[in-house]
Amino acid sequence: MTRTIIIDDESNARTIVGDIVRLLPDKFMIVDEAFDIKSAKKAIARHNPDLVLLDIDLPDGNAFKLLEDLGSVNFKIIFITAYSEFAVQAFKFSALDYILKPVVSSDLLQSLEKVTKTIELEDIKIKLDSLLSNINNHPTKKKLVLKSADSIISVDIADIYFCESEGGSYTRFHFDERKNILVSKALKEFDNLLCSFNFFRVHKSYLVNLDKIIRFNKQDGGSIVLSNKIEIPVSLRRREMFLERFQAL
Repeated sequence: MTRTIIIDDESNARTIVGDIVRLLPDKFMIVDEAFDIKSAKKAIARHNPDLVLLDIDLPDGNAFKLLEDLGSVNFKIIFITAYSEFAVQAFKFSALDYILKPVVSSDLLQSLEKVTKTIELEDIKIKLDSLLSNINNHPTKKKLVLKSADSIISVDIADIYFCESEGGSYTRFHFDERKNILVSKALKEFDNLLCSFNFFRVHKSYLVNLDKIIRFNKQDGGSIVLSNKIEIPVSLRRREMFLERFQAL
């Protein structure tokens, strides 16, 4: 049984979330509710929960302040937030689960189903550390959580040289000195995530960090050379758009 605490300053929201959680009585048990950081700390200390459903905005601070104040987090978290592009982006970079307000039962039930699967608390710590870093640091100093077949790793986006599609459903991340990391997500997902951070899809199989390019070769249709001497082709249909971005650097 997953002992669950609901933290939200709106009583109506707590009722809605609670009613959805109670649809799974054989898996989840609500042990307490809280409405601000102070009451949340008391509830967590009293019950040592397995799961916290955590609203971002609280009257005496936000969820990130609560997590920083707690220091050690020994429970799983599903964040609940009104739409905020910045916050949602931070969750995606940190591979943490979240749902948007107003809460839809199917979304919450899907997130609860994920919770029932085995997720190591050490993985949660890595993800939370990444999230807090992304929330607090300069917008250009982002961390990205990558999950390979045997580990979960937080990397600095600035350290990524390029991402390479493998088999359509996998993406390999290439670095300079660090070992390459293969994750089971399509390149398109990372294209959408990293395009605002100076990454460009130069080819259907390659997403490149523009800051790592040292030159463009016009021969053989066009290719780029990275600072680690790796050469990557530029597709004909992406060449003009790439050159516009590259020359603007």
